[in-house]
Order: sequence, then structure tokens, then C-alpha cells
Amino acid sequence: MEKIKIGVIGMGRIGKIHFENLKNQIENAEVVAVSDPNLKEDLGVPNMEALDLIQSGQVDAVVICSPTDTHADYISACAAAGKHVFCEKPHDLSISRVIETLEEINQAGVNLMLGFNRRFDPNFQKIRTLVQEGEIGDVHMLKITSRDPAPPSLEYLKSSGGMFLDMSIHDFDMARFIMGKEVEEVYAVAAAFVSDDVKEAGDYDTAVVTLKFEDGSMGVIDNSRKAVYGYDQRLEIFGSNGMAKVDNNKPDTHVLYNQHGAHGALPLNFFMERYTLSYQIEMRRFVESLTGGSQMPVSGFDGLQAMLIALAAQKSVMEKRPIRLKEIEDKVGILLY
Repeated sequence: MEKIKIGVIGMGRIGKIHFENLKNQIENAEVVAVSDPNLKEDLGVPNMEALDLIQSGQVDAVVICSPTDTHADYISACAAAGKHVFCEKPHDLSISRVIETLEEINQAGVNLMLGFNRRFDPNFQKIRTLVQEGEIGDVHMLKITSRDPAPPSLEYLKSSGGMFLDMSIHDFDMARFIMGKEVEEVYAVAAAFVSDDVKEAGDYDTAVVTLKFEDGSMGVIDNSRKAVYGYDQRLEIFGSNGMAKVDNNKPDTHVLYNQHGAHGALPLNFFMERYTLSYQIEMRRFVESLTGGSQMPVSGFDGLQAMLIALAAQKSVMEKRPIRLKEIEDKVGILLY
């Protein structure tokens, strides 16, 4: 089978993960170029200007891992050049710009996949399957805990778009994915408890978000930028037939019992370790969709919906009231239902 020739823009932490997976884990892909002006090492492929990479006749698809404020422009350039796109979230911090680029992608007839890697974690995939097969019965409630081990740098915070668009957006996408339903209303409370950098950036490091889905079922998400014990990633779903849950992944499952109590390993330290496999599966699904002509597993619509929830959460904190997603849709003049 002919390989999909891919260019990777942005060779920071996540770019290197995708590069290595495409190079070493995915048979039907070949990385033919990268683009990063700060790259020091020789990766065995040309390091090109981003627009030159996008316009190259050697490139079939582009993986965008550059800073957030470049994503939309690169997506537009890919659409103009007829190149398929995988883009790390968020698509952009401006919802009008997101909508504009989605229209460009549709008009160009190319594919776009957003980087919500947690969908591809085998544990979360199992929960989704249980829900779809009716094992939970009528689903009443979803709970997601997502806590980072330490806040990011002030420089990162200033350009991140805020906690809801940068961090919680993964959980908003996960809520839609697991439930298989759309969110209608959001209520959020948030504060800055643990980081002076977060306060200086005018952001939050701790939040609780309540979601109401279209059928009245509920979701609760709690987020923190600092869990001293490691990367805390848990999920529970409850319904008329029972409950299912996913606990933290750990380096091992040993438990030591002694006169001081029971002691085990802490959770894995951060997302690179916790979601190693999901990043591989995510990129494999992108390539398989291109080679097989199937629908992208995470669409631009999915990214837009997660962004609407994030914007509703921001508005809820500011206005101290529940926010219906239709309020956000009406403000930007879009119709999703």
C-alpha cells in the first residue's frame, strides 16, 4: 500500500511525539519534512519553512503542532493547497476564525482531524462501548476528574486562551464522546488557588463545571493545575443498570502494607506517560482514515462543540449563572442543532 506522506509543523514536546509515532509505529505513513525554526537536531528529513512544507508536492497531509495562534492560518493554507490536516487543539481562540477555516476545509474537500487524544485511550474507549451497548442502562451522571501535576509557565499561560480552552477542553470533548449526547447548559465556578503565575495571567487553576445534556442527564468535571501526587485522570459513569469507572494509571500495581498503613505507587507523572498509547492510536486512526477514505474520528465539528462548552464555562464564571450553549451560538450567528 502506498504510504501517506506527511509534514509536521512544530517540533516541540507534542510534535516530537507525533513525529516518532509516524516514523516508528505507523506502517502506512512516512514523514517527509518538518518545520521548526528552533529545531537543533537532524531528524533525517528536511526542516522547511511552514508554508513551503504545506505547498510542497511531496506532502499529502500536514500535522500541525505549532503554537495555538498559528493553527488557523496553517489550516487555511492547507485548505488552499489541498492538503489534509491533523491539528492539535485548540483549533483557534476565536470562534469566528474557527468557523471560517471549517468552511475553507469543506470547500476544499480535504479532511481535518482535531487532536483530542484521550478519545483513543483504551480504558475510555471501553467505557464508551459499555455506554453504547446499554450496559450502564439509562445514563444519569458522568464524573470526570482531570488534574495536572503542576501549572505551566507564565509565558505559556499568557497565550493559552485560559484554563477552559487549554486544559478543560479535553474533558468537555470527553464528556460528549462518552455520553454520545450534546451539552445544552453549563455552570462553572473557578478560582486561582495554587499559582501566582496563573493569577498574573488573569486565569484560573481550579474549577468545577456542571454540564446538563440534551436529555437532562448530568456531568460534573473537576479540574486543577496542581495535584502534588501526579497526573490525576479518573472517570465514572452511573446509570440505571450500574456504574463503570476508570482509575489512574500507575507505573505498577503493588501495594505495601505495614504498621504505618498501605502504600502504593503514585499516578503517572504527566500526559506524555499517561497517554503514550492513545497518541499512537490517534495518529494511526488519522492515517487509516486517509488511506481508507473513512470519516475522521474527531471532526472540526467536535472541536467546535468543545470550544462552545469552554466559552460557556468562561461566561458562566464571569456572570455567575448557568449558560445555555445556544447563547454562545446566537452571539456568533451559528446553528448546530
